[in-house]
Amino acid sequence: MTPALPMIAGIPVDFILFALTLAGVAIFHHHTLGVAVTGLVVITSYKLLFTDFAGVPGAGGLVAHLQHEWVTVANLFGLLLGFALLSKHFEDSRVPAILPRFLPDDWKGGFVMLILVFVLSSFLDNIAAAMIGGTMAMALYKGRVHVGFLAAIVAASNAGGAGSVVGDTTTTMMWIAGVPPLQVLDAYVAAVPALILFSILAARQQHAFQPIARDAPVGVTVEWTRLAIVATILLSAISANIYFNLRQPEVLDHVPVIGLAVWAAILVTTPLRKPDWSLLPHATGGSIFLLSLVLCASMMPVQHLPAASWQSALGLGFVSAVFDNIPLTALALHQGGYDWGFLAYAVGFGGSMIWFGSSAGVALSNMYPQARSVVDWLKAGWHVALAYVLGFAIMLFTLGWHPDALHKAKTQPVAAAAAPNALESR
Repeated sequence: MTPALPMIAGIPVDFILFALTLAGVAIFHHHTLGVAVTGLVVITSYKLLFTDFAGVPGAGGLVAHLQHEWVTVANLFGLLLGFALLSKHFEDSRVPAILPRFLPDDWKGGFVMLILVFVLSSFLDNIAAAMIGGTMAMALYKGRVHVGFLAAIVAASNAGGAGSVVGDTTTTMMWIAGVPPLQVLDAYVAAVPALILFSILAARQQHAFQPIARDAPVGVTVEWTRLAIVATILLSAISANIYFNLRQPEVLDHVPVIGLAVWAAILVTTPLRKPDWSLLPHATGGSIFLLSLVLCASMMPVQHLPAASWQSALGLGFVSAVFDNIPLTALALHQGGYDWGFLAYAVGFGGSMIWFGSSAGVALSNMYPQARSVVDWLKAGWHVALAYVLGFAIMLFTLGWHPDALHKAKTQPVAAAAAPNALESR
């Protein structure tokens, strides 16, 4: 029998240690890598000495846990590094430089750009959509991007994937578990009004901080080879995702398919245009930071979450801002009793409320280090939390809560197959 978890004031010590790690990230945001790695070491040591890993104590439990998580970690690592090179290819294609020719000159230009990120994320990985959005913003605003607008880019990328079974890891997990794609599509009833609200507010913030470039530089043309490389990398990730989900989902438990597909495309296209390899050291540091937090979150006793209801689904959105949404989604699928459209919106969009709450946010912070402040993110990106609540309320009053208990036999392999988009999330 598994012993009771050590608790302080009714809270498992695991959660307290993770909360302290996140607080350290918030306070010492110039030393986030060191704080995250230290937190991982402390949490791992605590579980080795005083508790267990999903019921298995000691080193054996740790090994079993890492065997379960390594595919997700490897996929995310491959995507973060790969998309850092992809975003540079996109920048060098000069598409961002010519965007001012097609976007409105005032705050509505930023609004339209966020809509584009949303649309891209509905069929691309949300990390790629956020990185592309960040690259476009860098060119449109001459490098001066407001933290509130950065929060909106992340929110747009996460909202766009919330209603698509190929747009986010959590929705793909639901698809694997047997949730029909049309049920997941319901999430757009909340995501679209949320998008409109935060996009208008964030675009106005950005326009007051740094107006959009009114004219593209004279003589700039698209570098089509670079753009073709970007398309090749993205299509490789999407194709691998769809193929293995439909034909060989069991492979996803053992091989980081999506990360490998991205890097295969990068290497194959290298003779056409050489990637900027100098970006990798910086991207590696940011990736290790994210992976440390992901591993910390994966060791949390998520079985202590409340029973399924629309209130708990709403709460999971806030929880996903600080906890990895993959184990949260896996637990919800195992429990059953959720309205899956609500869950897809909550865990998909909720992570946008804090910069490290989703992989899209962490990836974008590699490009914009000023985003690595929880205080600044919450202060400048307050509209994301407001939009989350508004979207949830609209969905609740228009569609109503319709829980659907899945057969547990379908949900057993879900956690093992949860790597197709490399997270999410976050």
